[in-house]
Order: sequence, then C-alpha cells, then structure tokens
Amino acid sequence: MLEVTAALETVLGRTQRLTPLMVPGRAPLGRVVAANVRSDIDSPPYAKSIMDGYAVRSDDAATTLTVVEEVAAGRMPTRTVGPGQAARVMTGAPIPDGADAVIPHEETKLNGDRVEIRRPVVKGKFILPRAKEMRAGEVVIPAGTKLTPAAFGLLASVGRTEVQVYPAPRLAIISTGDELVEPPARPGPGQIRNSNGPMLAVLTARAGAEARYLGIARDDKAGLEKLVRDGLERSNVLVLSGGVSAGKYDFVPDVLRESGVEAHFHKVRVKPGKPLLFGTRGDTLVFGLPGNPVSSFVGFELFVRPALRKMGGEAIPGPTFVPVPLAEELKAENDRPTYAPATLKWTSEGLRVSPAGWFGSADLRGLLNTDALISLPTGAVSYAMGFSVPTLPL
Repeated sequence: MLEVTAALETVLGRTQRLTPLMVPGRAPLGRVVAANVRSDIDSPPYAKSIMDGYAVRSDDAATTLTVVEEVAAGRMPTRTVGPGQAARVMTGAPIPDGADAVIPHEETKLNGDRVEIRRPVVKGKFILPRAKEMRAGEVVIPAGTKLTPAAFGLLASVGRTEVQVYPAPRLAIISTGDELVEPPARPGPGQIRNSNGPMLAVLTARAGAEARYLGIARDDKAGLEKLVRDGLERSNVLVLSGGVSAGKYDFVPDVLRESGVEAHFHKVRVKPGKPLLFGTRGDTLVFGLPGNPVSSFVGFELFVRPALRKMGGEAIPGPTFVPVPLAEELKAENDRPTYAPATLKWTSEGLRVSPAGWFGSADLRGLLNTDALISLPTGAVSYAMGFSVPTLPL
C-alpha cells in the first residue's frame, strides 16, 4: 500500500494542465488566467481630486484666493492655477496645471468668486497622481490569478473583452453495483439509493470542474465496459465509485485494464478509503473510489480535487493542511493514517475545529456539516482541547 503522500505525488505527477483557451471577458468565476494581462493605459490617466473642494497651490494656503474655474469629473481644466488663485474641483476631476493640493469644500468659505482657505494644506493632499493604480504596459493580472469579481473589473478597466484561461476539466462519473437504484425509486429488498453519484457531481462542481453523470453500471462486464468507454473518450477524468475491491463482482479493475487504462496504484494506506485505484489512459485520469460514501468523499478530496485543480491551472493544487486548535478533547485509535470529517467554527478565541462524529465509512449523515478533514496518525491519540491538528478546509 502506498502512503498518502506517495499516492498524491503519483497522481499529480501524471496530471497535465489543460490547453488554455481564449474566452470572452465574462469567463466563469474561479478560472485561472493563463497569460499575463497588461494595462493599455495609465490609470488614472491624469492627476485627479479625491475630494470635492478647491485645487490650490500649497504655498498659497491659509489665505483668500480667487476662484478661476470649476472642473467637474469628465471635463478637462482650461485654466492654469496661478498665485492667489484656486479652481473648484469635484471628486474625480482632473487637477489643473499649477495646483498641487486640494482643500476639502467643508474647510473653506466661499464668498462670490473668492474662497477663504481656513488652514494650510500639504503638497499632494487629496490628489491621486497619474498612473498611481497602473501604468500602460504594466502587468495588472499575472498568469496564475483566479478570476474574481475584482479581476473582471480590472479586465474592463484595461479594455480587455477576452482573456486566456485554463478551461474547466470535464469529469465523468459512474456508480457501480446491482444494489443501487436512482434516488426517485424506493429501494426494494437488498437495494440502496445511489448517493455517491449526486455527491460526486457536486464535489466536482465545487472543485471548479464540469461533471457528467453516466449512470449506474450493473454487475456485468459488458454494461460497465460501455460506460467506461464513454467516460474515457469524452472526459479529462473518469471517476467510478464501487467495484474496486476484491469481491466476486468487482469488475472495475479488469474492465479498466481491458480498456487500455494503466493502473499506477490500487491501495492507499488511508482510512477511510484503502481500496482506491488510480490509473491513466493517455492524459485521461481514472479514479476508482470505494463504494462507501465517506470513503468516496475523502478519496475525492485527497486525490481527485488536487488533480482537477492542477488541470485547471492552479500553481498549488493542494491539499493544503493547516494547524487548527481543537474545540474539544479528541481521543481516537486508528490502524491507518486517518482523515476524519470535521467542522470548523469561529469562537471568541478564533478558529476551532471539531470532529464530525461519524461512525464509519457508511455514515453519510455524519458528513452533513463537514467542511474540513483532520489528519490523525496511526495508533492511539489523546488530544486536549486547544491542541492544534492538521486540518484541510474544504
């Protein structure tokens, strides 16, 4: 059995970033920019006022000045501010030549075309210099940046109507097993509803990829082969849940091998989710996750999600564990390194984490409030409240 770190290294080492695409500027949130975006202009394009007030010469302040012009935002000054003069300016208006400071309106007293400046002003006060935000030719959105609402605003500011990004990976999902029925059906004797299919589809969406659910593969090789072929031909990643152990009807490893998939490992020293298979056919990744829902959940977060993030252009695909203090005492004994579902919460003392209280790999309900995994070592542990444990926020 591979250790988790070695298994993850194998997965990421065989994961290729997807070919970037040029897409309209309204590309989906969260996509990763593939090429530097540069500004085509200085911003602001001129020195401008950040207050309603009067543009003045700083060495003229604390006196009474003649107002020679009023400049609104969107209009250019027509007069130079000379000694003893001022120009009324609105927020965002260009600063006239000759002026080097702005005094706010509320700190003045206007009488006709004369304005009394009630206190000295500092040179440059309330003026945003030209190109303070960005200069023409400067990189404003570096390659590797995720598209956020602010990034879309920047794209508009520099006149970009399209941007080169890494596309969303396409992931196909197959659930396996004669015992499964789809959620609308009422299970008969010996049957259970298919929870992994919907759960994996939503986990895929949360990871920024596109999910395509192919349905349930029954316990016969012909039906499984058909779905596997579909998934391999039209997806970047194929994920199967169930059928990867050593049971009489666990056909997944054989069908994958016969479909041209090279298996790189089939067991990981991890709890839950030991019988986890990873293989490739060309650049297509294939994951065989255990059928128990918590095992599928943990396997996805530890291995599939990092692969999707790397395909989508992220420089650090994860998983990234951080130390978080426990909100309560924790005692456990595990025969393998364990990644336990947990819940993050903010307290008066800061961020804390609590075990979710799941009873085993079949306890889907125990995942309900899970928004983290905590890493626990092999053997017995007894941690006091406040002890920091390695935590993976989800």
